[in-house]
Amino acid sequence: MIVKEVEGGVCAPKGFKAAGIHCGIRKNKSKKDFALIVSEVRAAAAGVYTTNLVKGAPVTVTCRHLADGYASAIVCNSGNANTCNADGIEVAEGMCALVESVSGIPADDVIVASTGVIGQTLDITPMAENIGALYAALGDNSAAANEAIMTTDTVPKSVAVRFEIGGKVCTIGAIAKGIGMVCPNMATNLIFLTSDVNISPALLQKALSEDVKNSFNMVSVDGDQSTNDTCCILANGLAGNREIEEGSREYRIFRRALAHCTVKLSKMIAKDGEGATKLIECRVNGAKSVKMAKNVARSVIKSSLVKAAMFGADANWGRVLCAVGYAGEAIDPLKVDVDFLSRKGALEVCRNGYGIEFSENHAKEVLSEDEITIEIDLNLGACKAVAWGCDLTYDYVKINGDYRT
Repeated sequence: MIVKEVEGGVCAPKGFKAAGIHCGIRKNKSKKDFALIVSEVRAAAAGVYTTNLVKGAPVTVTCRHLADGYASAIVCNSGNANTCNADGIEVAEGMCALVESVSGIPADDVIVASTGVIGQTLDITPMAENIGALYAALGDNSAAANEAIMTTDTVPKSVAVRFEIGGKVCTIGAIAKGIGMVCPNMATNLIFLTSDVNISPALLQKALSEDVKNSFNMVSVDGDQSTNDTCCILANGLAGNREIEEGSREYRIFRRALAHCTVKLSKMIAKDGEGATKLIECRVNGAKSVKMAKNVARSVIKSSLVKAAMFGADANWGRVLCAVGYAGEAIDPLKVDVDFLSRKGALEVCRNGYGIEFSENHAKEVLSEDEITIEIDLNLGACKAVAWGCDLTYDYVKINGDYRT
């Protein structure tokens, strides 16, 4: 099965348009802050969300709107999370009503999301005054929509892939924002996916729910779980394929294409963590179970000490072993091997739980690259997992020391 990357983001699949403008939520007029994605026909829809008990009002409203498994549009603002506000639900529903007013799409067929500062009232006025301009800008404008959902992101995060199902060319497109408060459980920050495949809402939900376990749920930037995490997908069926059935070859193809998008976005989110200079990938092999492998990988990727060592290009492998040990799994410390890898080569640092001699000069060379792999072999079984994170830098503290002000 060939999965080919293409341009276009969320507009790559048939029947989708997008737009992004500055409406005035953010003070900086050069930054877009209002996004819209629309399917020309009603689409099967699925979503996964933060499990934080403190949830943004848009999460509550979107869950309600997707109860029937269908949607036609996604509206999102940046600059304000609309979380912990007395009128939050009213504002989130109001954003959906604005979409209905210009498009005719029923408000309860609209997915709504917000991102930004928590605990500040979101004034709907700028959006009400500019919803007409946003709708008029709809077109092949995935990049503009991507920009409009960004907060402290330094680069846009977009991907699209093309593949074939039953002789029909199908496409999945996606945009995302990440950066800080990234330690997800069921989703991460804001991820919007579109597809033209024909698939039922129930099977689409199953595919997405299973996928995030190996993609977005394996990302950590800082160990903080957001209040507004939302990952949603719309599939409008315009590719013309026969409806995908569970357990079929077509379903497996769709799952692989979806995973290609979500894993790529996961890496992009991790690499662009607030203040980050390096993408860290942790591969755990030789585990007794997938659960063990995942827990160990996430424990290492979340370790502040490991992250700081990677920032300093310090081959302090003891910090890795420490994080393996407190992952909550019954590992045998005397069987653990650890290697560091990058484009500059491989560095063996630990065998059977003990350190081995290595060149500090080579270590500095390997760890000075912007993408580093920490490879761990537990030597207990045949299961494995991968997690993604980033280094911990001075800039992370600077960014979050005055994020609100």
